Amino acid sequence: MSTLSLAVTDSATMLRRSLRHMQRYPSMTLLILGMPVVFLLLFVYVFGGTLGAGLGGVAGGRAVYVNYVTPGILLLTVAAAAQATAISVAMDMTEGIIARFRTMAISRASVLTGHVLGSMIQSLLGVAIVAGIAAAIGFRPTASLTEWIAAIGVLAMVSFALIWLCAALGLVSKSVETASNLPMFLLLLPFLGSGFVPTASMPAGLRWFAEYQPFSPVNETLRGLLTGTPIGSNAVIAVAWCAGIALLGYLWASRLYRRHPIPAR
Repeated sequence: MSTLSLAVTDSATMLRRSLRHMQRYPSMTLLILGMPVVFLLLFVYVFGGTLGAGLGGVAGGRAVYVNYVTPGILLLTVAAAAQATAISVAMDMTEGIIARFRTMAISRASVLTGHVLGSMIQSLLGVAIVAGIAAAIGFRPTASLTEWIAAIGVLAMVSFALIWLCAALGLVSKSVETASNLPMFLLLLPFLGSGFVPTASMPAGLRWFAEYQPFSPVNETLRGLLTGTPIGSNAVIAVAWCAGIALLGYLWASRLYRRHPIPAR
């Protein structure tokens, strides 16, 4: 078999391992889903009336706000799934399984690839469930089939980028606790962008940060695809951000994995 064939076969094996871990430890998946669902219900039913009125005037309210906030909640779901990647990678590191894998005749790339692909599946399943709950409470997208496919592509793109970044954060962490805390900024950034309120309503300094941080162009692209709002140059900026983060995360994670010491036999 060629080197590429071996890498694909080993990656598929590691993917099955990752999926089995998700089956054996469903609490992590429930946590990933639980937090975005709680925020969705909180913002729609507690704050939605007031925030929706600010968006749509007298004709606004929860019906307007649920359409506005759902793309931001979907990105929050992706960020939560990425954080779980850091935790699972750190668990492998602290338990010594990665050191053992490095002594075996398997493709080195397969270990991280299995984690990344498994987390992407978990992330997109979470997005589907959260989107279904949003639809049940009033989310009414206007997207065509092509726009839905593009929106799924955007979510997959940002998921891929954040998961590689979190894989690197998991490798650099000295403990599982550290790995659970390092990616917390990814859960905060959607709140400091256009995911929950328009950036125009923010103070000048915060508005500048909100408009230029990576989640805002991704969010505006996703919202435009799903609800028909203007996208402008946000799609190009979103692709650039995701490509840069994915490249950074991949190179950083690969370097950390190569530098991990091989245990003495």
